[in-house]
Amino acid sequence: MRHIISVLLENESGALSRVAGLFSARGFNIESLTVAATHDSTLSKMTIVSIGDDGIIEQIVKQLNKLIDVVEVTDLTAHEHIERELLLLKIDVNSITQADIDKQIDDFSAKIIDVSEDTYLLELAGKSQKINDFLATFKTTKILEVARTGVTGVCQNRENN
Repeated sequence: MRHIISVLLENESGALSRVAGLFSARGFNIESLTVAATHDSTLSKMTIVSIGDDGIIEQIVKQLNKLIDVVEVTDLTAHEHIERELLLLKIDVNSITQADIDKQIDDFSAKIIDVSEDTYLLELAGKSQKINDFLATFKTTKILEVARTGVTGVCQNRENN
């Protein structure tokens, strides 16, 4: 099962490495990882997406809580939460494909952020499934470049995270 784990940790050198190392030491792949400073410059928030059954994820959460740099760990998937990911997509556009591409952009509420003679640079934010569905609407020959941020998220109806 896909789990989104939110980790609040001290914003110090090596903290990210120690958290990521915990996953690799146990043979778990990190599907996506985002990290940035919070409103408190001494803390960072890391969001990790990994695949594993509930028992395995519970063990990872317990191990994360033992790390000295870690302030709080939350398995967002165990709570009502909001998650988002950002996609930047560069696609080939021509007079034959433009109308169809414009419809796909409207259908997914994507934004055109740059246009050249034969390319669009698009932006789309949403759940990972929405991003995947949007990408699936384009033939791979039309996709020139893809950049995804990875998932970030917060719990709903909670003071923290």
